[in-house]
Amino acid sequence: MNDANSEVGRAKVSRAGIFSWMLFDWAAQPFFTVIITFIFGPYFVSRLAQDAATGQAAWGYTITVSGVIVALLAPVLGSVADATGTRKPWIACFALIKIITLILLWFASPGSDLWLPALCIVFATVAAEFSIVFNDSMMPRLVPEKDIGRISNLGWGLGYLGGLVVLFTVLLFLSGSPSDGKTLLGTEPWFGLDSAQGEDARITGPFSALWYLIFILPMFLFTPDGGKGLPLNKAIKSGLVELKNTLIELKQRAGVLRFFIARMVYQDGVNGLLALGGTFAAGMFGWQTTEMGIYGILLLVVAIGGCMAASWLDAHLGSKRLVLLSLFFLVTACIGIISTGPGYTLFGLLQLAQQDSGGMFGTAAEKAYILFGLLIGVAFGPVQASSRSYLARSVSPEEAGRYFGIYALSGRVTSFLAPMSVATLTLYTDSARIGMSALIVFLLAGLLMLWITPYPANRAH
Repeated sequence: MNDANSEVGRAKVSRAGIFSWMLFDWAAQPFFTVIITFIFGPYFVSRLAQDAATGQAAWGYTITVSGVIVALLAPVLGSVADATGTRKPWIACFALIKIITLILLWFASPGSDLWLPALCIVFATVAAEFSIVFNDSMMPRLVPEKDIGRISNLGWGLGYLGGLVVLFTVLLFLSGSPSDGKTLLGTEPWFGLDSAQGEDARITGPFSALWYLIFILPMFLFTPDGGKGLPLNKAIKSGLVELKNTLIELKQRAGVLRFFIARMVYQDGVNGLLALGGTFAAGMFGWQTTEMGIYGILLLVVAIGGCMAASWLDAHLGSKRLVLLSLFFLVTACIGIISTGPGYTLFGLLQLAQQDSGGMFGTAAEKAYILFGLLIGVAFGPVQASSRSYLARSVSPEEAGRYFGIYALSGRVTSFLAPMSVATLTLYTDSARIGMSALIVFLLAGLLMLWITPYPANRAH
């Protein structure tokens, strides 16, 4: 087996090829930004569903189903990708599924059944996650080991910038205020979109699909793919054998196994926080598309800065220390947001004025929530980008596909637990706040497990 730091198997790639690979994050991130977290998800919970508790529970179970499918199939697909050698055909196939299902979100009008948008979200999320597996597994072959952390964080920051651009576009040109129907520019929404019919949120589906279609093209044109390997039918058989061997091999690679287990736990908390944090705010404060969009923009601006700083810190502190620091910030922020309500924060230890000053985010509680949210913005990019570089430094290019498949498995195999815990606690207690508290357990437990994991993970402790 090649050492993880070996340059064997790495291709000589032009700057255009590496930038086009990074541009995949720019293309893919708006789905998670405007669909999952800030626009369509909150719309699903607060406006499409009959009530916020029912909406949050349904959204939680939707994310759960997506996670189970990804967990079951991602390792198999990663191993098959290693056997076939090429990644681009797989990305193209899942891109088609993602684009079609995002377009169908336009039909999720108020009063319609929840099953169609929920099903579309499941298919789109699965397709998005599988595409990320194949794209991530290209990194060790494209990027020198010394540059992995920097390129990974810069790519993630570029993705957040793409999400920011899409959010700005929605708020400035597509989303009208429920009060007067005007956009933030004071103009009529493009295409005559009617916010009363949820069109301001529903349009994010087709818009994200078009964005993804346009900006993944450079990766297909300029980024070199792996060499062609086995035919598909033989690759499936070989991939399954390799996956079995890899799982057996993990017993001898205790550090890598420990990293996967730690990430499995803390990524559950991160996924839950990203998927449910915006819907929690929408249900508690009654934020509409405009408020959620502004909140998202604030988080993304901070996230971009966090990733830029992390691209330097990763090279100087190492991926492990950066992930641990990010998890500490996320635990602190999660405690902050669930402890904030009308007139108080920190579980009532700090009382806040309850009067509404008028305008956007007019109460002190909303402002406190945003401050804790900005801490999430600082951390949720680096915790994922540096986790990616943590593994890339710990495996060789030849085995990257199957190990990034298991990496996706570690991020999804128990991903149903966090949203299911939140959804179940919410239904049982009829309190979204108590439901969200489950995320703290996942984040803190993952932090403690990673603390005792070697870095890089293929080294002896």
